[in-house]
Parts: sequence; C-alpha cells; structure tokens
Amino acid sequence: MQLASPGSRPEGRSAGRTVSRQVLADHVYEELLASLMDGRLEPGTAVSIDGTARELDVSPTPVREALARLEHTGMVRRVALKGYRVAPVYTREDFAELMEARLAIEPVNARLACARLTPEHLAELAKAVEDLKKAPRGPSFAEYRDYLEADERFHRLIAERTGNQFMVAAYGALGGQVQRFRLFGGVGITDAEFAIAEHQSVLDALASGDPEKSAQAMAEHVQQVRGRAIADAPAG
Repeated sequence: MQLASPGSRPEGRSAGRTVSRQVLADHVYEELLASLMDGRLEPGTAVSIDGTARELDVSPTPVREALARLEHTGMVRRVALKGYRVAPVYTREDFAELMEARLAIEPVNARLACARLTPEHLAELAKAVEDLKKAPRGPSFAEYRDYLEADERFHRLIAERTGNQFMVAAYGALGGQVQRFRLFGGVGITDAEFAIAEHQSVLDALASGDPEKSAQAMAEHVQQVRGRAIADAPAG
C-alpha cells in the first residue's frame, strides 16, 4: 500500500522536532484521503492501523484519529473485529439518495442563512467562489483538492449561518459523503464551469436578501449536480 509520496513526511521525531498530535493526525488524514481518492486504496481493501503508522513513520494514535474522521465521511468503514476497510463505491442509486437528502436540507439552509448574512459573511462566500475559479482541476487528487475544499467551504459557511445547530449537524452528516462519488472516476473535476456558475447564482441570490430566491438557487444547484453526477456514476 503506497501512501506517502517522497518529501511528504511531516517533520517529526526524525527531524528532531516535536510535532503536535493534531498536525500528525491531519497529515495522516490527508495521505489516506489522497490514496482513497486516487484509487491506490481500492474498495474493500483493509487499512492496517499499524502498517499505515509504520509507512508514515507515526504512532498508531494519529492513524486511528484519521480513520475515525474518514469513517464520518463514509469513505472507510469499521468492521467489528476486523478493523477498517475502504467503503464500496457509490452506485447511481446511492448517490441519488444522498442528493435527495441534500435537496431537503441545503435549500432550507440558504433560506435561513439569507437573513443572517453580514457583508463579512458574503465576502467569505465570494472568496470561496473565487477560489473555485482559480483552483486546478486535473485528474489527480493533488490537482483538484483545493477545488473540493472551496466547494465544501461554500456550502458549510451557508449552513453555519442558519442559526440552527441541528441544520448545521444535518449538513455535516451529509457534506463529507459527497466526496465519495469522486472515487469511481479518476477523472478529476469535469463540471467546473457549470458548478462555478451555479455557486455564483446562489451567492447573488443571497446577496439580494431574498430568502426564497436563495432557496431556489440552491435547489437548482443541487439538482444540477445530481444530474451530472448520476450520469457519471456506475450502475449497481
């Protein structure tokens, strides 16, 4: 199992420096996520905590923490008495169900957030859209990682401005799952121009101060993403 690329190891004990536990966990998470997204860890593959720790030259603790985070995204699953395994790839039916749930949550988030957005919050959302425009979109995860981060940040910022802790939690439960549909592709970001225009439409609606217009713009975006992704997903 190849996880770390040359030069990617964090400065740890071998470098004579103390690296915080969180930094190590973040590093392990990023290495595992890249291996998942690029297909180096295939669906059904066991992920050894001790083996990963040896390969990345860290203790088992940050590996466990990283795998727990990945379990929350649905990208790995913990099997009783067997440890972690890479989750199966989403089928069209799986993704359709996920997007149905997003359609139930995210337009409501946009409606609620609209009345609570300050100029500062709108500037943060605009920054996310600009980052989407500038981010690379190549076939490897390293090339489209920043794009996915900006995309997720845009939606999360809206959820956080709802003023409703349960809506934030509901979005959090779904948001990480969206990355899983990229696992079957290996083609990177193929719908960027459409998605960026849709994010801009949502931002414009939010900036207008019209809650219903904001909800509609978000619903249209999620519906369009659903259509494009299902067309690319494997049947099953």
